[in-house]
Amino acid sequence: MKIVSMFVSLCVALNVYAAGHKELPAKGDLNLTVFNKENIHFAPDTYANYSAADGNGVIHLVNGRIILKKIQIPDYQRDVTVSVKVTLASNGDRWDKSGSCFVIPKHSAINLLSIAQGKKKFPEIDSLKLENMVGIVPGKDYLPTIELMRFMTPFGVGHFSENDDSLSSKRRPVYIPKWEKCVQWEQDITDLYPALKGEAYVGIFIDTWTTEGYVASMELKIKETPVTCEKLVRRHVEPLMNTVYYIGQTYPDIFARKSVSTDFVLPENAKNVRLKYIVTGHGGHEGGDEFVQKRNILSVDGKEVYNFIPWRDDCASFRRFNPATGVWLIKRLAAYISEEGYKTKEVEEPLASSDLSRSNWCPGSDVTPEEICLKDLKAGKHTFTLSIPDAQAASGNELNHWLISAYLVWEE
Repeated sequence: MKIVSMFVSLCVALNVYAAGHKELPAKGDLNLTVFNKENIHFAPDTYANYSAADGNGVIHLVNGRIILKKIQIPDYQRDVTVSVKVTLASNGDRWDKSGSCFVIPKHSAINLLSIAQGKKKFPEIDSLKLENMVGIVPGKDYLPTIELMRFMTPFGVGHFSENDDSLSSKRRPVYIPKWEKCVQWEQDITDLYPALKGEAYVGIFIDTWTTEGYVASMELKIKETPVTCEKLVRRHVEPLMNTVYYIGQTYPDIFARKSVSTDFVLPENAKNVRLKYIVTGHGGHEGGDEFVQKRNILSVDGKEVYNFIPWRDDCASFRRFNPATGVWLIKRLAAYISEEGYKTKEVEEPLASSDLSRSNWCPGSDVTPEEICLKDLKAGKHTFTLSIPDAQAASGNELNHWLISAYLVWEE
């Protein structure tokens, strides 16, 4: 504590002493409630592709499956940390659905809002290169949507947590004392502050097709450094790719057939360049990409920079958030304590669908971005390429696809 105090005092003294230097003004911490228990659902009778802001300033897109709001964030001069918190409960939808918390790129004339309003269309694409999968890479006057957080809804948390029926009490394992009423995620998104400061449109998308849907809240927390001489780190965010089907896109199974590439330009003054990558695999059927490990390969200018298998095998730890998940009974030989000591016998134990390992997600989990340092990348034009060599194509009801988003962050 003494060292911190001495450092602060030294900074203040240097600021006062330096000719013409002024102490960096404080704007204070900010806790901004963006959405408060807003219903995200499929409601074509209520909402069109675009519905103007309601009394809470909430805009509804694609029949209510996206909520959007314009916010104002101060342009800080001192350094800050930024986090996003999302709270979610089922309003009657019992299924595990993909969700995305996002911000619309400010310098993209073509975006989710202008497209929903009918003012713009996705830019023309090379149909042979991208198989008519619009909006997944930058184009003329267009940047892909920047993802703040990826999450997966649980099976029915909230709505089915308190109902004393077969979807709750009869499916609850003995080691779960109670079902949770909601699920909450929080992530540090300091790198994305440049996309939020000033005026920005932020939103939440959930791939729900039920009229009940979900109830969601979102909060942005900004903490300002108390050190008066610590200038804000000037960052730049460069969207590269996003296959989340927010509006008008099809299931992105393109990786089953080819790699996808996009170009970007790194300026001379860029330093501490990092690639952020968010990925989840989907399929929903036995043997689909949701349940089978698949390698992801990220390359820049043809050189591999990251190679990994996105996978989670801790899904059973989210059981308390999944009252409406399906359950099977699995026989096994179990050891147990009796009056004569340990004995064994065959028992049946419940195995929930939500317990099963998946491609980088669990029902009720958020998704942690991968971060790849590109410290040796030189200024100039470059090509980013994503390959998933063993990905499977969508066919009939087997909807294999990969939801990925990638962006660059550098300091200026």
